[in-house]
Amino acid sequence: MPQEKVNVTPQTCLYTDSVHSKLIIEVILPGVKKENIKLRMHDDSFYLFAPREDLNFVVTTPFCCPVNPEYAKAKYDNGLLKIDVPFKESMDDAIIIPIE
Repeated sequence: MPQEKVNVTPQTCLYTDSVHSKLIIEVILPGVKKENIKLRMHDDSFYLFAPREDLNFVVTTPFCCPVNPEYAKAKYDNGLLKIDVPFKESMDDAIIIPIE
């Protein structure tokens, strides 16, 4: 019977750029193939699953402020996944209320 892989949390760093317009996420995934990384993002969190031969990297992390996941850009190079995602403008989801 095959042995079940252990799940571990990868080393993850979240920070803003110098003008606080975007969130930068860096995840260290040594030994993972780019095509095996599964990344999902909501406006308030992200989920990552990245298997390698001996273990699975798994993490779900909330954000400090809402982001626009549809504008996220991710790049994987030499074991480092770097994701840039802009913050939502405070009025992006605002609903116009008609005044009677």
